[in-house]
Amino acid sequence: MTNLFNYIDRPSPIHRLTGATKLVCLLLWSFAAMSTYDTRLLILLPVLSFALFALSRIRLRDVSFLLGFTAVFMVLNNVLVFLFAPQHGVSLYGTSQVLFSLGGRYAVTKEQLFYHLNLVLKYLASIPIVLLFVCTTNPSEFAASLNRIGVPCSVAYSVALALRYIPDIQREYREISQAQQARGIELSKKQTLVKRLRSAAAILIPLILSSMDRIEVISNAMELRGFGKSKKRTWYMGRPFRAGDVLAMAGCALLLLAAILLNVHNGGRFWNPFL
Repeated sequence: MTNLFNYIDRPSPIHRLTGATKLVCLLLWSFAAMSTYDTRLLILLPVLSFALFALSRIRLRDVSFLLGFTAVFMVLNNVLVFLFAPQHGVSLYGTSQVLFSLGGRYAVTKEQLFYHLNLVLKYLASIPIVLLFVCTTNPSEFAASLNRIGVPCSVAYSVALALRYIPDIQREYREISQAQQARGIELSKKQTLVKRLRSAAAILIPLILSSMDRIEVISNAMELRGFGKSKKRTWYMGRPFRAGDVLAMAGCALLLLAAILLNVHNGGRFWNPFL
């Protein structure tokens, strides 16, 4: 079954970090990637993210569907940017070095291609680290870490339930889909895309009903156990911060600091190699 935001248990240094550490690192990393268009840093971040993937022992085929979806969205975004703003790179970098013309205002320039390169690097810097966070963070341990840094236990537990419920929704969808196909509803590639979407839409109603039933069962079980009566609780999966957690957060903080310093040095978010 296709993996969509599932925790994948592997013995690795990334898995041994606490959930709160990985959340802080994700935020710092994302701020660093989004706050600058300096190509030198944007090249470094994807290299580091794929190195972390290898360190975590998460295989690319484990997240191949999400990577493929991201690649399609990335290509579509670049195409639309060029269609609606073919001279945006020229306006950003202040020069115009035309490579060839496609007619009218659609002239391919070095500046525009350089801007598109930065857009691609931003995707490569951000998306893998998000997938790494989701695939290496145990929901129960993540909730315990959030509560440890001051998040109320009810909020932390709600986050854990939401993350743990995603695989259940996938499994329910697959079971309902197989049941519908056994009744003669075609969902394979033999049908047109429109018919497949209509057939898939028929799965939503039983999926919603089964989800509501599951929510009622969980809420009743939590109420019977007196959940929420106390502002504090113990966590079976709770872990203390260790040296690796401090080093990971310090490393991501240095990346954000580097992005800020580069912005100051460049006089803005964009590094201009054409001047």
